[in-house]
Amino acid sequence: MTQGKTALVVGASRGLGFGLVGQLRAAGWQVIATVRDDRGAEALKAVPGVRVETLEITDGGSAEALAGRLQGTRLDLLLVNAGISGPRLESLLEADEAEVARLFLTNAVAPVRLAERLLPLVEPSRGVIAFMSSVMGSLELGPGMGMPLYGASKAALNHLSRSFAAGLGEAGPTVLSLHPGWVKTDMGGEEAPLDVETSCRGLVEVIGRAAGQGGHRYLDYQGQTLPW
Repeated sequence: MTQGKTALVVGASRGLGFGLVGQLRAAGWQVIATVRDDRGAEALKAVPGVRVETLEITDGGSAEALAGRLQGTRLDLLLVNAGISGPRLESLLEADEAEVARLFLTNAVAPVRLAERLLPLVEPSRGVIAFMSSVMGSLELGPGMGMPLYGASKAALNHLSRSFAAGLGEAGPTVLSLHPGWVKTDMGGEEAPLDVETSCRGLVEVIGRAAGQGGHRYLDYQGQTLPW
């Protein structure tokens, strides 16, 4: 069913991004994967059938250049995984303004801005645009989980992606905000209960089921709906 389908995975050098590339390839997808610089490309280049591109998601010129290189490519999936954890603070009184600005630009503004720029490449009827969110971005569930600035950046991503989806109309691609679970990655730590393979396999299955459904949903890696 995935024969000939193409996915662009943004932020794929390690962790969840790299795991998603592997799961998509195993499911038969053609994959284009982005890294910030050549240092993150070595492992991806070893995966058969993966095209590696460079992208600094917060740099509008870099995103525009990527769009130019992809001109003529039809994407069945745009999956924006790029993000940072930001400062881990006991109090917002400790927050550095430059760090906070970088966190919100990277996690909330830049992903949706990239989706707007690449929208003409996404297959309109059965295409999927997926943003890597977090349960911490849920206003109902997130408070009290720790990392309040990170959670706030993901709540902002949810809001901006919801506004983006509302502007697509009924004929637009499906938009997903995805929670991967608590995963053993550099960000999640070794105490996390999920391994990358389990999370990414579930995410790919959720994305596959969503194709053609339209609208915007906030789902975890098992396909469960999360409260905004």
